[in-house]
Amino acid sequence: MVEIFLKTLPFFALIGLGFQSGRTGFFTPEATAYLTKFVFYFALSAMLFRFSANLSLSEVFDWWFVAAYLWGCGVVYLLATAVALFRRVGLQEAAVEAQCSVIGNTGFLGVPMLVVLMGPDAAGPVLMVLAIDLIVFSSLITILITGTRDGRMSATVLGTVGKGLLKNPMIVSIALGLAFSAASVPIPEVVNDFLGLLGAAATPGALFAIGASLAGKSAERMSVAGWLSFCKLILHPAAVALAALVLFPVAPFDAAVMIAASSLPVAGNVYILAQHYGVAPQRVSASILISTAISIVTVSLVIAWVSPLLG
Repeated sequence: MVEIFLKTLPFFALIGLGFQSGRTGFFTPEATAYLTKFVFYFALSAMLFRFSANLSLSEVFDWWFVAAYLWGCGVVYLLATAVALFRRVGLQEAAVEAQCSVIGNTGFLGVPMLVVLMGPDAAGPVLMVLAIDLIVFSSLITILITGTRDGRMSATVLGTVGKGLLKNPMIVSIALGLAFSAASVPIPEVVNDFLGLLGAAATPGALFAIGASLAGKSAERMSVAGWLSFCKLILHPAAVALAALVLFPVAPFDAAVMIAASSLPVAGNVYILAQHYGVAPQRVSASILISTAISIVTVSLVIAWVSPLLG
């Protein structure tokens, strides 16, 4: 456990450095926004493209893997929704809270950290988790909020979902990489070196950006945020572990990576969606802040627990 904690500590130390820089004003909100944009559209996209271009679709996609992850997410998603509705909040707020309970920071934290800690073979399972989060759950929250406001499902809603997926550089990068792999198109050495150099900026840039963005988050609605953090850091990996290790025949290594990915704190893109739709952004902000702080310990515990499965 101590060894795993020491290995994860540099990643969270970078988040802490970013947080302190943002907190003191040395790194302004505008600077944070531009750094995030650089990582999102350039550095992380280059990293994801290189990972996926060196994988075949069969190495990334597995029906049992998808079923196990969706089962684990679905259980926690429904529980968070039920608790929200029991508190008599609206369906839109319930959808946002449910999103907090199952969507981890896989892109900015999971991809850089888990591939380093669990080995290059972890890239495929991590990309699969990221793709499911982006395609299934980002679409689901858009459908629920927009559909609730319109009072019905329409082609406009589906068009919004489709455009959102096509404009997401992480989805585009993974898809293009897999297309290159499927076509057996060799990447020229100079291009590969360029992508490697650009992608190397993703890990420190993303972690620093996470911390700097957290500096602007508020810690309101602590009781709800605490519950959502508990769902994300404890219930979500527990449900995914039950699905991957007991209910579905998932390969041990893939199960370990899936469980580790599910233990990550609430993703920043949930806040972006909440702010965009004007639904409980303060609640999401507090959930991100609390879950990220606590995950310094819980993520290490989960990785230490699944380490024997890595072989």
